[in-house]
Amino acid sequence: MKTIKKETVKLKAKRTFLKKGTCSRTFFYILNREFGYPNDNYETAVDPLAGGIVQQGYQCGMLWGAAMAVGAEAYRRYPDMDEAIAVAVSATRIVLDSFKNKAGSIECGEITNTNWSDKYGMLKYFLSGKMVGCFRLAGKWAPNAVEAAKKGLDSKEIKVPEKATSCASELIKKMGGTDEEAVMAAGLAGGLGLSGNGCGALAAAVWMKTLDRVRKGEWKYMVDDPLQEKIIDSFFKITEYKMECSKITGQMFETFEEHSEYIKNGGCKKIIETLAQQINN
Repeated sequence: MKTIKKETVKLKAKRTFLKKGTCSRTFFYILNREFGYPNDNYETAVDPLAGGIVQQGYQCGMLWGAAMAVGAEAYRRYPDMDEAIAVAVSATRIVLDSFKNKAGSIECGEITNTNWSDKYGMLKYFLSGKMVGCFRLAGKWAPNAVEAAKKGLDSKEIKVPEKATSCASELIKKMGGTDEEAVMAAGLAGGLGLSGNGCGALAAAVWMKTLDRVRKGEWKYMVDDPLQEKIIDSFFKITEYKMECSKITGQMFETFEEHSEYIKNGGCKKIIETLAQQINN
């Protein structure tokens, strides 16, 4: 990517962040337009993943937004669903590595040094000027995010399991989502890019429920959203208050094949079914 192009992307990231208000929507927005396929409803619905999944402090919202955009492009490029899902997961891992190299961590709580579950901590974040750090990080990483996404999507060395399955994709299907939406969320698998962190199925449920509200004209971003809190509460009850994929499953998935087999053999079935019920609640 030429220097002038990088500077343009950096500036665009900062301006978009200011305009859209959340880091998650910013990167979904930027990458969608880089690929030439904007979608305001999908982008708006990713707002609650800012702050590390409804202010839980896990993976940075920039990653959730970027991963969704990567999944959307994988769906467009690869007509075969199994291949599209596998590519989305693989490309998300590359995007995640790129972010970690730039930020030093993928966790929102560590990057911002903020306890997002504490209202005072959130207030301190906004009043102390820490948000400026997020704006700067968005600008610095944006060109790398674009490069990593394209690199991951162009890869010709991806192993495609038979009937490729992502926990997040299965959740989307059970919530009545389309094939496009299922692939869009595929990269959230295994704690986003198989990283073992905050649950990808939970993030997918939050996004899908918000998308339903966006389409009905009922969505307005709030820090304390009763419906989002209800989803989080139901998730915690079923997982015994565990959030990280590696702790819930008791393992780290080294390959997408391992994750796919785990889900096909009934892994996380109860979590997926419980979360899927939220679309009608």
